[in-house]
Amino acid sequence: MFFFLSKVLTFLVSPMVWFFVLVILGIKTKEERKRKRFLISALALIYICTNSFIVDELARAWEPVTDDTYMTNEKYDMAVVLGGIGRIDERQKRFEFMTAGDRLFQTLELYYRGRIKQIFFSGGSGSIRYPDHKEGAYVKKYLNTIHVPDSAIIIENESKNTYENAVYSKKMLDSLQFKGSLLLVTSAYHMPRALATFKKAGYVNITPYITNRMSGPRRFDWDFCFIPNAEALTNLNMLIHEWVGYTIYKIKGWA
Repeated sequence: MFFFLSKVLTFLVSPMVWFFVLVILGIKTKEERKRKRFLISALALIYICTNSFIVDELARAWEPVTDDTYMTNEKYDMAVVLGGIGRIDERQKRFEFMTAGDRLFQTLELYYRGRIKQIFFSGGSGSIRYPDHKEGAYVKKYLNTIHVPDSAIIIENESKNTYENAVYSKKMLDSLQFKGSLLLVTSAYHMPRALATFKKAGYVNITPYITNRMSGPRRFDWDFCFIPNAEALTNLNMLIHEWVGYTIYKIKGWA
């Protein structure tokens, strides 16, 4: 039930939903003054939400700044890579990596450089429509095709969200009596919630490793500051999803 409700809440707080609500109210309202207010509000909302500079500043304020782990030679026993990194191509029965696929690719570099011994991937199906699409199974198949041996792979493919990532992974590692050092690998915008959740689940010797950072160097280019950009809206949606998720996790005591 919580999984379904979280999907509904994410939909309700989407800027595009509110944009269309305001437009519909503007069209349906008979009073001319209210109609103009609704339509102007809709235009203002969509302009703000597609403004790259504003969204970039929001991302910069949210995404944590961690130690430059990539630039060191420190070694870790295992990297825990969180799912949500792609989608399954039904026709070809293969996995298609998306932006968050950087989580796995960054980890693979560390593995082939000898900085981690094992890759622990945590991710089942985050889809209501396709609950049997287990992401972990497809990732394992991919890792085998690029010659990562089974001895270096651990898969958890039942979790549907970050909380279950943490809890299910902890149970598996406890059953293996694992006591080594861990890297927690996930996207920068997702790290605040993920790290808090994993620590709440009982992880102690864990280091955050950030990938696919959303924010970049602060820019004041004319087009970046004033011209609407669809990518900014996509990034804002992800940020809002994380803000809502983090708040709910805090309320439920999961983070």
